[in-house]
Amino acid sequence: MISVRVRVPVPLHTLGETSAGLLGVEYLAQVHMIDFRDNISRMTGYVPGEQPPPGTKLVKLNTNENPYPPSPEAMKVLRDFDTEWLRRYPQPDAAIARDVAANVYGVPEDWVMAANGSDEMLALLARAFLEPGKKIAYAAPTYSLYINLAEMQDAAMVEVPYDEDYNLPVKALLDAQADLTFVCSPNNPSGTVARLRDLDRLAAGLRGVLIVDEAYTDFADENALSLVSRYENVMVLRTVSKGYSLAGLRLGFGVSRPELLAGLMKIKDSYNVDAVAIRVAAAAIRDQAWMQNNAEKVKASRNQLADALTQLGFRVWPSQANFILTRPPKGDAYRLYLELKDQGILVRYWDRPRLADKIRITIGTDEQNRALLEGLKVLIE
Repeated sequence: MISVRVRVPVPLHTLGETSAGLLGVEYLAQVHMIDFRDNISRMTGYVPGEQPPPGTKLVKLNTNENPYPPSPEAMKVLRDFDTEWLRRYPQPDAAIARDVAANVYGVPEDWVMAANGSDEMLALLARAFLEPGKKIAYAAPTYSLYINLAEMQDAAMVEVPYDEDYNLPVKALLDAQADLTFVCSPNNPSGTVARLRDLDRLAAGLRGVLIVDEAYTDFADENALSLVSRYENVMVLRTVSKGYSLAGLRLGFGVSRPELLAGLMKIKDSYNVDAVAIRVAAAAIRDQAWMQNNAEKVKASRNQLADALTQLGFRVWPSQANFILTRPPKGDAYRLYLELKDQGILVRYWDRPRLADKIRITIGTDEQNRALLEGLKVLIE
């Protein structure tokens, strides 16, 4: 314990007559050492992409937001929102949004659980299944939050490398036999998809739970939803952040057998999804035509950007997400990241193994993509 003297300003109206002229008062404070669990002290924590203040003049291609606006139906719900729904607590099970999502996914309502973003579903899974002596497995490079969640629970980690083409290492993941196995598909940051036949083989051979994180599936050609009807140990995660242009809303879903969801319902917050998110997201999910039209525009722009980068000498991995992972001709990814930033263009860079020579580029509007390409042409020449 450390004792320090602190001088703190005191409002004049709180002082008596004899001290009315004082600008402050000294007191003796006791400062206690903060004693986190050892595993928390060792953690670095997840580092999100840069989020500049609203109104900042930037071409923002670093955090995989959809460049197009949400459904007009969702915006109408927001404009006409009944204040009575703000006065009350929201639905504990977010049934309005959950039921709409279940209809779109083609599963019963009790096979879907809503959460405060799919990241909360991941956190609930970690809380439910992981502790010292338990372990997770994942193929790397991938979404680094999986690692942070294991660290929070002081669980072990088995990291299996992807090959150069990001084919899912099924045998190595089966050999690990982890309590939780995470597969991000399309994978972040590569954009590549795990083939259904590989996920099927993985689900059939695992004793633990397989989590297929499909945050970017609205931009992909195939998904793994069919596995939840065939296997009791599979959960597929979905979100409204990407395809539905609602990253600021925070709503995601876990899709699995009710027996798996039952344990997670026990440990979630009582009202984990707010009333605004429930109703706005439900309207957005109902408007499938709007989402799919925007997704098609993103996919067309993705293909055009990939071709243009290839012509500039970049290596581009075949993406089925709303972003591209690419290696510059000279591998000088960090320099390009910094100099693009100086031009007002944000892309994502990681100083991590197998990623330090690459940048990840979110697909923007055609105008934003042109600005990026013009900036890159100058820098690589």
